Amino acid sequence: MITDRPTHPEIRDAVAALCRDFPGEYWREKDRERAYPGEFVKALTEAGFLACLIPEDYGGSGLGLSEAAAIMEEIHKSGCNGGACHAQMYTMGSVLRHADEGKKQSYLPQIATGALRLQAFGVTEPTSGTDTTRIRTTARQDGNGWVINGQKVWTSRAEHSDLMLLLARTTPREDAAKPHQGMSMFLIDMRDAIGNGMEIKPLRAMVNHATTEIFFDDLRVPADCLIGEEGRGFYYILDGMNAERILIAAECIGDARWFIEKARDYAVERRVFDRPIGQNQGIQFPIARCLAETEAAALMVQQAADTFDGGGDCGAQANMAKLLAADASWHAADMCLQTHGGFGFAEEYDVERKFRETRLYQIAPISTNLILSYIAEHVLDMPRSF
Repeated sequence: MITDRPTHPEIRDAVAALCRDFPGEYWREKDRERAYPGEFVKALTEAGFLACLIPEDYGGSGLGLSEAAAIMEEIHKSGCNGGACHAQMYTMGSVLRHADEGKKQSYLPQIATGALRLQAFGVTEPTSGTDTTRIRTTARQDGNGWVINGQKVWTSRAEHSDLMLLLARTTPREDAAKPHQGMSMFLIDMRDAIGNGMEIKPLRAMVNHATTEIFFDDLRVPADCLIGEEGRGFYYILDGMNAERILIAAECIGDARWFIEKARDYAVERRVFDRPIGQNQGIQFPIARCLAETEAAALMVQQAADTFDGGGDCGAQANMAKLLAADASWHAADMCLQTHGGFGFAEEYDVERKFRETRLYQIAPISTNLILSYIAEHVLDMPRSF
């Protein structure tokens, strides 16, 4: 079928081969028990896929975002889920771009081998939501270190990570020259912090993404935990958001392809009234429409990745790629469930699990409405709506 993408075929074949060792039964068990897919993450790490964006000088593969997107797409197309480990690909970029050389040499090679896990990203808070300028977590200087107080929520993988990137206010919002200033980024060693001012509480949610809320109560960290310049943290996280959106968009394309193939196969095999249900246009047309929508979205994702790798301004492409790919995956999920009818609700078909998983991308890591606001303001040059 047309769903076999021509980009980076060797990488795709290798990822698909690895994913065959983690079939639906594996993911159903993890989902049922709300367990972390540690074996899957270990296999990806040992194969070098999670270090693809780390430069060779620091032990990685030195590949581009286009290759990383191919990896994430293939994971999801194979019926697996990259949510347990995708953060490492884009969070390490903050260390690579903004940390001093000592931190890069200290952390990146260990992240590349899997000796250290950088999977947690502490930004969202219960009261601020997507208005990041109003976060309340604070970091104040005290002697030769920092003291952190506050709370984060929806911090996925915190219980399975050694390091966490944390955004905290170092200057009150009202004292900063602009609302986006006065926030700083810290690299926290969670192995030292847990029980010494940091507490992690799991949050049960609709999807098994090992998400948590984190409380900071006079957590003391060394001065060199600060990444880059004090007060520039918000701009640093923006650096990684385009990469994050492109990679998530690639995951959505993978999900959509999985749903389309699953629906197509079922429609050809399932017989009702002495004929395959796929012979009915009422079944054919939704599947065909989802394929067309997915192929169009995939082109946008590839353009965004190519622009990112070329060093261009890819904000518009990254946002549109995420919007279109998330819509394509959700439409394909709904179509696939409808095609399967009652069997789509049965665990053994994996449709209901993937249906829940891909619904997330209408909301995270950025909601559809915020993307539309961005396009209206920054692409169409319309008045700011908020």
